[in-house]
Amino acid sequence: MGNYNTTIDKKWQDKWAETELYKFDPNSDKEKLYVLEMFSYPSGSQLHAGHWFNYGPVDSWARLKRMQGYNVFQPMGFDAFGLPAENFAIKTGIHPKDSTFKNIANMEKQLKAMGAMFNWENEVITCSEDYYKWTQWLFLELYKNNLAYRKKAPVNWCPSCQTVLANEQVVDGACERCGTEVTKKDLTQWFFKITNYADELLEKLDGLDWPEKTVAMQKNWIGKSTGAEVTFKVKDSDLSFNVFTTRADTLYGVSYVVLAPENPLVDKLTTAEQKEAVENYKEEAKKQSDIERQSISREKTGVFSGAYAINPINGKEVPIWIGDYVLATYGTGAVMAVPAHDERDFAFAEKFNLPINRVIEPMNGEEVTLPFGEHGKLINSEEFNGLTTAEAKVKIIEKLAEKNLGAQKVNYRLRDWLVSRQRYWGAPIPVIYCDDCGTVPVPEKDLPVQLPYNVEFTPDGKSPLAKCEEFVNTTCPCCGKPAKRETDTLDTFVCSSWYYLRYPDNKNSEKAFDKEKVDRLLPVDKYVGGPEHACMHLLYARFITKALRDMGYLNFDEPFKSLTHQGLILGPDGLKMSKSKGNTISPDDYIKEYGADVFRMYLMFGFGYVEGGAWSDDGIKSVHKFVERIERALDTAREAIAKGENNKTTIDKAEKELNFWRHNTIKSVTKDAEILQFNTAIARMMEFVNALTKYTKEAQMNLEFLKDVLDDYVRLLAPFAPHFSEEQWSLLLGNTYSVFNEEWPKYDEKALVKDEVEIAIQINGKVKHKIVISSGLSDEEIKATALEDEKVKELTKGKTIVKVIVIKGRLVNIVVK
Repeated sequence: MGNYNTTIDKKWQDKWAETELYKFDPNSDKEKLYVLEMFSYPSGSQLHAGHWFNYGPVDSWARLKRMQGYNVFQPMGFDAFGLPAENFAIKTGIHPKDSTFKNIANMEKQLKAMGAMFNWENEVITCSEDYYKWTQWLFLELYKNNLAYRKKAPVNWCPSCQTVLANEQVVDGACERCGTEVTKKDLTQWFFKITNYADELLEKLDGLDWPEKTVAMQKNWIGKSTGAEVTFKVKDSDLSFNVFTTRADTLYGVSYVVLAPENPLVDKLTTAEQKEAVENYKEEAKKQSDIERQSISREKTGVFSGAYAINPINGKEVPIWIGDYVLATYGTGAVMAVPAHDERDFAFAEKFNLPINRVIEPMNGEEVTLPFGEHGKLINSEEFNGLTTAEAKVKIIEKLAEKNLGAQKVNYRLRDWLVSRQRYWGAPIPVIYCDDCGTVPVPEKDLPVQLPYNVEFTPDGKSPLAKCEEFVNTTCPCCGKPAKRETDTLDTFVCSSWYYLRYPDNKNSEKAFDKEKVDRLLPVDKYVGGPEHACMHLLYARFITKALRDMGYLNFDEPFKSLTHQGLILGPDGLKMSKSKGNTISPDDYIKEYGADVFRMYLMFGFGYVEGGAWSDDGIKSVHKFVERIERALDTAREAIAKGENNKTTIDKAEKELNFWRHNTIKSVTKDAEILQFNTAIARMMEFVNALTKYTKEAQMNLEFLKDVLDDYVRLLAPFAPHFSEEQWSLLLGNTYSVFNEEWPKYDEKALVKDEVEIAIQINGKVKHKIVISSGLSDEEIKATALEDEKVKELTKGKTIVKVIVIKGRLVNIVVK
């Protein structure tokens, strides 16, 4: 097994804690580096392999940066409110607060056993009163600045979790948490006005060092469209409605219009004959999620309202249909349908036998199959015939504007952030309702609004807090009369939307954070976590940062400068880990057998960091053998140095060879680890130890040179195997504690230029021999050297040499016949 084991892990963890080696000094004159991993949710009682893959390799990167001279700030905490703890409580009877804090204590223990540099003195736990007090303060600041409001709206409702879900929390028509089919419900809810920042959220994306896919997902989610808003009047009525279109050039091709089932106009314009059919359709539409309804591949459904609208460009009547592929929350809740030039409209028109009026043709006039969605020139469009689509858009909007029936408009797919939740385990929304004073924000001096412990939280469609009279009943801060508290709690994404701001000043009882401290440390320099939060947490955090900046609390625009998504560690069967499949990997079992460093190094060597992959027991065994090989090589070298025998003072061929591998490894490891490409960095470390092992078999060694090489090797290894390296550093004569106070090694370009190189000799393209030559030879000298070699002479004996091809530094190909 070798000498490295968990006893060494514990020894150095205790020493690091005792000496406060990793304590962050905010007053250091070194360049700051804020390194942050997305904090974990303590829904389970222990860390799984995915947590380790997130935290371990990033800690290695942070250690590298520390040795490069950065003042590294790497805090850790827990995203501790949320549904899993509450659902667990419903099943077991164990209170969410009790199970959450028990899980946190266990996960803290495991994280410390990892040996990471976490600044535990800066820990935050979102369900603690000293944290959610300031989450409530954040809500009040948004409310004061007209960025938080309450309204009745159709919302996604999970019948199982008995709570509202944001659009981002509905996946394929189901609740992302429990998988239950989501329905619609009209509720009065609290929203944050993220749409106020739609333009900036979009524009600033291109300046971030983020994965292209994540940037693209946010751009698509924000969904900016430039077009026109066109007014359609309802026939024989004073009713009208607007539609948003990016293709005003196709207005003559409109053959029907479609309203969302939730559009308030539906009830007003539906005829008596169609009322029953429309009501039935509306009920069915409630069962579909917004994402499902917008799917292009889904078969279109709809019902005729019985009413007609007037096309504002030509005065023609078009039928008004109700269709669930139109959303009340996107645009105006109504669309104009041009089936000849839109795929969804075409499918709808074919199904319900509606007219298909072609108004665009290619610029060359060639025949095309419908629907034709490309740009071209107008036909069947009266005075606009022959204009290009770009020209027609301008001219048609101008004509509509003259009639006050249209204008240019910018639209967004992004909707305001719905933050109300009808659950217990969350931060109470700090609002009071008074019959006389209306909606009253809780004064800051009365924060936090405490979450009561004794609450019946079995879901019944209402907030559990509504059943707790001592919580609900209060007095109005304005008039002193009896009043009621808001009984919804905040979406847990509100808690995580600002936690990175609390870390630097987590013990501040007077403010959420000190502006000077936060401006000095933020934004986060390297943020690492899963890609599943692209359109939720990552978008919300950007919005909150910008809102707080505009309120004067921050001096920066973006929370996370550089973002990396780690890959997924799969079970040994190649499938996502789950208890039901029996393919989960418990880090504790492997750490007990191999130690934390072997587990960490396997995660870094066995997988590309952004790709992940399937777990392999054989893989971790190989890494364990590698650590043992390092240990043997270092032991042998140390013993030779201690004995002082067979020492030489010259730098000869063997030393030059080892020095090449030393500096080649320093260069490669620095370059690869910098970009979190850990697997290739460790592969170079393996090559280095092979070269070191080979050198220790020399009859004579330069022991002073060898000691320098050992020091560099342990420095290089330190970020990847912190406990093992700290132990090895302490065993090397003359070294002082700690290896992490050492400078990261620098490579010498001169050492990478070999005096001699080995090149292959090919005969008719097949490698037959290898020779060692001076690296400074010309092509002619290389050719002559090769042909004079005794083995080459033997291989070409009796044959005619037709040609000799020299590829410098690599090979000589001799063509014979």
